[in-house]
Amino acid sequence: MPQEPGPGERPEVERASAAPVELGDLAALKALAQPRRQRMLEHLTLHGPATSASLARALGLNTGSTSYHLRELARYGFVEETDGQSAAPSQARPRERWWRAVPGDRRFPPRSRQSPEMRQVMDELNHYAYAADLELFERLQREADDGDPWADAFPYSRGTIRLTLPELREFFEEYIALLNRYKRPESETPPDARTLLTRFLAFPAPTAREADPS
Repeated sequence: MPQEPGPGERPEVERASAAPVELGDLAALKALAQPRRQRMLEHLTLHGPATSASLARALGLNTGSTSYHLRELARYGFVEETDGQSAAPSQARPRERWWRAVPGDRRFPPRSRQSPEMRQVMDELNHYAYAADLELFERLQREADDGDPWADAFPYSRGTIRLTLPELREFFEEYIALLNRYKRPESETPPDARTLLTRFLAFPAPTAREADPS
C-alpha cells in the first residue's frame, strides 16, 4: 500500500523521499480499516486540508463522528492538524481545526508475517478498498461525457509475466519509482493536468492443481 498523501497540497505533486514504513501495529491497522476513515483519508489526500465540518458535508457524514474519526486517524499518524493556510482565505476561520493527510510510503506487512487477527483486519480493509476503487472506476467511466477528452483517460492492462519472488519485489519497487518520477511541484504542473488515481495489483496465477482440484 504505497501511499504518499501530501501535506497541504495534493499528494501527486510531491516527490516522495522518505523510506517506506511498515504498518505492523494491529491497532493502527484496525483504525485504518474503518470504511469511513478510509473515505476521509482519501478525501484529504485528493483535495487537501479540510475541517471536520467540511469533510462531513463532502462525504455526507455526521460532524461529530467525523471529528472522532479524525482524532483516531491522527492518533496513529495518518492525519495531523494544520493551520489552514493552504485553504482558500474565504474558507479559513479563526479557531477552526484543519486537518491534512500525513505524507509517507506506508506498506502492510507481508502475509507470511501477519497474525491470524491481523489477516482478518487486512482482509476487511482490502475488501472495502478494492470494492470502492472498482465502484469509482466504473461510475466515472459511465458518467464521462462523450465530448470530454478525459473520457479516454481510463487506461488499464491485464497481462501475465513469469517472475521469481526477488524479481517481483524489484518490479514493484520500479513501479513505485516510476510513479515518483512523474510527480512534480504545483509550480511545474501544467494547468490542464488532472489528478489521476493509480492502483497496482498482482497475484500468482493458480497452478494446474489449484485450478482444477478434482
